[in-house]
Amino acid sequence: MSEGLLARLGATLPVVAAPMAGGPTTPALVVAAGRSGAVGFLAGGYKTAADVAAQVDEVRAAGVPFGVNLFAPNPVPVDPAAYARYADDLAALAAPYAIDLTAVPIREDDDDWAAKVAVLLARPVPVVSFTFGIPEPALVAELRAAGTITVQTVTSVAEATAAAGAGVDGLVVQSVLAGGHWGTLTPEVPGEPIPTAELVGAIRAAVDLPIWGAGGVGSADDVAAIRAAGAEAVVVGTALLRCAEAGTSATYRTALADPTRTTTSVTRAFSGRPARGLRNALMDRYDDLAPAGYPAVHHLTTPLRRAAAAAGDPEAINLWAGTGFRSATEEPVADILRRLAGLTSG
Repeated sequence: MSEGLLARLGATLPVVAAPMAGGPTTPALVVAAGRSGAVGFLAGGYKTAADVAAQVDEVRAAGVPFGVNLFAPNPVPVDPAAYARYADDLAALAAPYAIDLTAVPIREDDDDWAAKVAVLLARPVPVVSFTFGIPEPALVAELRAAGTITVQTVTSVAEATAAAGAGVDGLVVQSVLAGGHWGTLTPEVPGEPIPTAELVGAIRAAVDLPIWGAGGVGSADDVAAIRAAGAEAVVVGTALLRCAEAGTSATYRTALADPTRTTTSVTRAFSGRPARGLRNALMDRYDDLAPAGYPAVHHLTTPLRRAAAAAGDPEAINLWAGTGFRSATEEPVADILRRLAGLTSG
């Protein structure tokens, strides 16, 4: 068994604050997680390289263990005709905001991958994780030479084996029960709702790398079960969305606490790639109409989602949430992480 990652990072709590792109993860959240004894991750996705550099510098100044997550290139090209039809389909939802989605051009990009990698090589951080794609072994070696631990998000035994072959130091084993984007390398293949502990156990038996489990976590019992299956730590995200340090919008926070919202589902209606969230009108009406296509569909729906969030309309924004979303509370992040680690009751 390889040396554990937590010890190498100087962390004392077996929980990790997930990188939640799009606003919820803030430097304050990452610093608070680190000060609690956990590891927190900055979300590099959807930011410019300059923004990533600034947040790295801010968290580094606090002197806590932390990491950065990047979306590794693994594009899902969109069919132009399907893209155009979807823009037309969304017109009714966009009309109240005077947004013409048919004017949004197809945008295929790699999330500023090379520039962000350059930042992390110039400003080495304790750990970097990758989602959506596995980086080239040469990059993994470069990061290791710079003193950075590398971790790959995987969703199957086959993906874990491929990641090990690339030379990464550890794995985040993510089940489809997790909130937000599912990190699968094959987004065209529907995910099976395998419990996280079961998936961790299968990968633990196949690959000799440290594992952090992720997905469906809502209690200390969930954390304990995933650790008992072979994970040295458990990654939590949805449980932190309402915490004091999160940058979660007011509209999103209200929806998470709404007792009438009882179901999460996996959809590609917001981004063209499978992701789990609370059901709302956009998901209900457009899930079957949305084409595969990431990041093109993400960019298409961005103007609508921003306008809806500003207007306090939860029916047209992505309310990413895992199956354990009822555990999200308005507490300091340290209290939530310590409770999930089993150090306090409640």
